[in-house]
Amino acid sequence: MLASPAVLALLLAVPGAQPTYNGRARQTDVAPPRIDAHLMIDGTLDDSVWKRAAMLTGFSQYRPVDGSPALDSTEVLVWYSADAMYFGIRAFEPHGDVVRATLADRDNIDADDNVQILLDTYADHRRAFMFAVNPLGIQEDGVRSEGQDAGAAGGGSGTTGRFDGVIDLNPDFVWESRGHVTPWGYEVEVRIPFRSLRFQNADPQTWGLQIVREVQHSGYEDTWTPTVRANASFLIQSGRLVGLTGMHRGLVMDLIPEATTKVDGDSVGSRYGYAAHPAIGGTMFWGLTNGLGLSATAHPDFSQVEADVAQVTLNQRFALFYPEKRPFFLEGLEQYDTPNRLIYTRDIVQPDAGAKLTGKIGQTSIAYLGAVDQQDSTGGNNATYNILRVRRDLGVSSTLGLVYTDRIDGGDYNRMGGFDARVLWHKFWFSQVQVVGSRTRDASGSHSGALWDVTFGDRTGRAYGNHFELLGVSPDFVAASGFVNRTGYVQAKMYNRYTVYGAPGAFVEQVSAFLIVQPLWNYADFGRLGGTFEGGYSGSLSATLRGGWNLSAAINDNAQRFDTSSYPGYAVVSANDTSTFVLPHGLYQLVNENFSITSPNRSVTWTATIGYGAAVLFAEAAEGRELSAQADVAWRPTPSLRLDAGWITDRLTRLRDGSRFALTNIPRLKAEYQLTRSIFFRYVGQYVAQHQTALADPRTGEPLIQRDPTTGEFLPLTELTSNVFRNDVLLSYKPIPGTVLFVGYGTSLSEPNAFAFSRGLQRVTDGVFVKVSYLFRL
Repeated sequence: MLASPAVLALLLAVPGAQPTYNGRARQTDVAPPRIDAHLMIDGTLDDSVWKRAAMLTGFSQYRPVDGSPALDSTEVLVWYSADAMYFGIRAFEPHGDVVRATLADRDNIDADDNVQILLDTYADHRRAFMFAVNPLGIQEDGVRSEGQDAGAAGGGSGTTGRFDGVIDLNPDFVWESRGHVTPWGYEVEVRIPFRSLRFQNADPQTWGLQIVREVQHSGYEDTWTPTVRANASFLIQSGRLVGLTGMHRGLVMDLIPEATTKVDGDSVGSRYGYAAHPAIGGTMFWGLTNGLGLSATAHPDFSQVEADVAQVTLNQRFALFYPEKRPFFLEGLEQYDTPNRLIYTRDIVQPDAGAKLTGKIGQTSIAYLGAVDQQDSTGGNNATYNILRVRRDLGVSSTLGLVYTDRIDGGDYNRMGGFDARVLWHKFWFSQVQVVGSRTRDASGSHSGALWDVTFGDRTGRAYGNHFELLGVSPDFVAASGFVNRTGYVQAKMYNRYTVYGAPGAFVEQVSAFLIVQPLWNYADFGRLGGTFEGGYSGSLSATLRGGWNLSAAINDNAQRFDTSSYPGYAVVSANDTSTFVLPHGLYQLVNENFSITSPNRSVTWTATIGYGAAVLFAEAAEGRELSAQADVAWRPTPSLRLDAGWITDRLTRLRDGSRFALTNIPRLKAEYQLTRSIFFRYVGQYVAQHQTALADPRTGEPLIQRDPTTGEFLPLTELTSNVFRNDVLLSYKPIPGTVLFVGYGTSLSEPNAFAFSRGLQRVTDGVFVKVSYLFRL
């Protein structure tokens, strides 16, 4: 018979030698002992030093229902030496053999049981280093931030039902962890060197501390200090590590030389040829102070070892967002965050050299990035970028920020600058404002623009939350170093959220209802108090069921007007003659619905989403019907093998006659086999099949044509077809961040008919990629 967690803890403790801090009893100021010892991290807590560590107990449930005691007991031990912080984790699991643990690549443990250590090393409640481990000690790390993209309506962080900030998993730190599954749960050892952190220049110091445990069999999330939803800040509810003294980072100097070789194949006329591109480059990081670091790079490798996940591009009016994946830009990326994505490093395509200064001095965060981009294929100028982001802490959790960017390309330039402020008040309210101006000189001349954004109030209540925001972007606003994919509009965002909680273990544990109103005006019409241009209403319900099931459903009612500038030179072929294209005034009561279901994290996890209803066919300024569906399945047949499959389909038909306007199908398969913690093999196959028919007049069905502005000739608006099959394989050896060996091959193939494969599949591009880099820590 197994010992209970309480009995086991009693057996492992030494009376009078181990101070205990119970989170539910509000014993949240932890004075960890400093012990001058160096511990070999092997995943077992049997060394005598752990009997002298401070013990954290008394966890509470946070999600889906906050405020109740955690069902699964957790103990975290903590102590520190002169050069590192040590954590020992005992996660008890009384529900039998249900601990979920896989041998995964870094940052790929969200489907496993895991424990997250959040260290707010500046104790400013705005940003915390996150170190997460699964039961085998596999690592996930990043930065948890507040004040950017967070909203009381529940969708700010991009995860349904979450309104407590965002987690950026892009940063990778050097630290140690080992763990193993036990008969009573699992235990893990963690060592975090101070040189992998940034913190204050003070002695003694106080750090914010929160421990989060995710339990997959129940779908619950527990925290050490009681954390409630009725608060606009998650990190402000953390505990504290107090009395930290005598911590030494030493010299923090990382050098990462790298060598790459790419052999790219491409069609040149009727011939297919290959070209080799060997390169030597490198990156340097220097910790100037405990909180400030300088990075520099020359001829870095910015190739991606995995292609971007494809998105539906047909019937899209604006550019689609793709996340940053390139190593040099990822370090400290969270410090460049601004409302409305005014900094977007993927605008820097392939720099010859770059430098970054990031960190914090006192209450001021500083992030600077400078880069010189390579010439494009036309042999133009080397574009130069300067990007600066500064934020000042105000009060408990408020901030004042400045942003400045410029892009200089020969005689052309774009400069943008402005400020933003976020004020937390009355515990669960915040307000935010941003005002930015741009000045641009290009082939069309010089012009100026403005962006302004005011969140009048955002209430993060437990049962009720709301958000009221007004965003305006003038027609001539340009953010050449950011991602602002639409201009010339003003939009109001009014959200209301109502949440009802069930008892822990009830069949329905949480239900949230969202009522959203989002009218949008043309920028000039808003100033004249004119009518709206588009927008509408939506309502949705989301539910969390026992065991981690999630259901959601939504209904939307929108309207759409059309701008003549979007249809220049359009005409209709009518009875072998050309007639004027009559633009519809607008479309109204465009009602559509969607439904989604997500299973709990198990060996097989799946998500399915389906939507149907009215849609706008923007290329024809017509009303249509859209049927969209997406299914994703993740299968973990063994601790080392991961299979992820998904299919996106989107079908648009014309309301006028039911004919097909566009069809997209995107199947994707990713297979990963983790040989060891450091070595894995990956295959990614993705087929993007898109077809759009020739454009037709929405009134008569007659063909549409468009006048060429250069020649004056009318050209048909013909059908668009793209069928591309992309395959990527990669062998990766990555023992620690910075030391890597990548060997990969990728190829793109095209064919005239979708999914015909052997009947006409032609190679478009392919290439072999090899990268070697090594981290020297001086």
